[in-house]
This record gives sequence, C-alpha cells and structure tokens, in this order.
Amino acid sequence: MSKPPEYFVHESSYVDHDVDIGAGTTVWHFCHVLANVRIGEDCRIGQNVVIGPRVVIGNNVKIQNNVSVYQGVTLEDDVFCGPSMVFTNVHTPRSAFPRNRPEDCLPTLVRRGASIGANVTIVCGNTIGEHALVGAGSVVTKDVPPYAVVYGNPARHKGWACECGRILTFRLSRATCAECGRRYRQLTRTAIERIDALEAVNEPHSSRERPAA
Repeated sequence: MSKPPEYFVHESSYVDHDVDIGAGTTVWHFCHVLANVRIGEDCRIGQNVVIGPRVVIGNNVKIQNNVSVYQGVTLEDDVFCGPSMVFTNVHTPRSAFPRNRPEDCLPTLVRRGASIGANVTIVCGNTIGEHALVGAGSVVTKDVPPYAVVYGNPARHKGWACECGRILTFRLSRATCAECGRRYRQLTRTAIERIDALEAVNEPHSSRERPAA
C-alpha cells in the first residue's frame, strides 16, 4: 500500500509529471504546476498560480494569488511573492518569432528571505538579494542588493530593511532593529551586513563549552 502524500493539492488544481513537492506544502484552487518543478517543504501556493517547467522553489515560500512563476525563475527559502506580481522570462518576446526554448529564458534569482509586493513586475535576468523588500507596484529592471528597500518605476533604492521586515534607521553607519534587535553596519552606499550574526560566529567558546583537557 502506497504512503499518502504529505502535502495538499486542491482538487481543482493540476500537477504534471515529475514534480517534487515537499512535506507540509499546500497548493490551493485553480493552480497548474508544470513538469520538472521542485517545490520545497511548508510552502503556501495561493489560488490561480502557475508554476512553469523546471522552476525551483525552496522551503517556506509563500506565493499569493494570481502569480505566474515562469521557467528560469528560482525562489530560495522564505521568499514572499505578493498578489498578482509578475515574473518575465524572455527579454525580447515576439509572437511571430517564438522563443520557447529553455536557453531563451534569462534566469531570475530571488534570494533567501526576500519579499516582493503586490503587482510588482520583475524583469528577467536580475537577482533580488537576500531579505530585500520590493514595494508594491514597482518595476525591477536591475539587481537589488541584500536588505535593500526598493520601489517605483523603475524601482530605486530607498533604504534598508531588517531580516524581520522592519525598516532600519542608520546612525554613524550602524543600525539596530527596533523590533527584533538585530544589528547592522553599512559597508558602502549600496551594501550593509548584519554584525550580531558575525560576532556570534567569531565569538570564542565559553569555558563551560570547552572540552575537558
């Protein structure tokens, strides 16, 4: 007797052959998951979502209603895609000259923890950095740095966000999140890093943690 799947797909949705869906993932109404897709664990796929062939989606990804994740797109862990946002995958599409081969698709990478607001358009061939925040209605035409807050058409860099999503305020190149306490330092005009995590990695073990001589 075969073991029942550990994920949920609504009866109105279609899942093609050779699709790998992780435990705890839910696929809601009127979705279509095409062939050779990989979806991680604990993902939430909203209504009317299309996931194109060979797309890779990490763990704990949330894709809201009416989103199409086309071939060439990779979503890492903890990514959020707001309602009706758009990924493109062909830079110069033509109806009379179809470009439907995998090599015609420019790759788009959304790094871990990034959030993309409702009605955003992501032009293909770009990378959205870790924990970046893209404001609703924006059009992204170039790479977005990690932790950056961008919005507008075209999207422009307006500030920085904590991993928890709170907007950061820097003073003398340092910022502490008012909500979760994570700490950051500014490296350049377009780059920051989290410093409390670095300190934890580099901190020497206490005497209680050291093995006995």
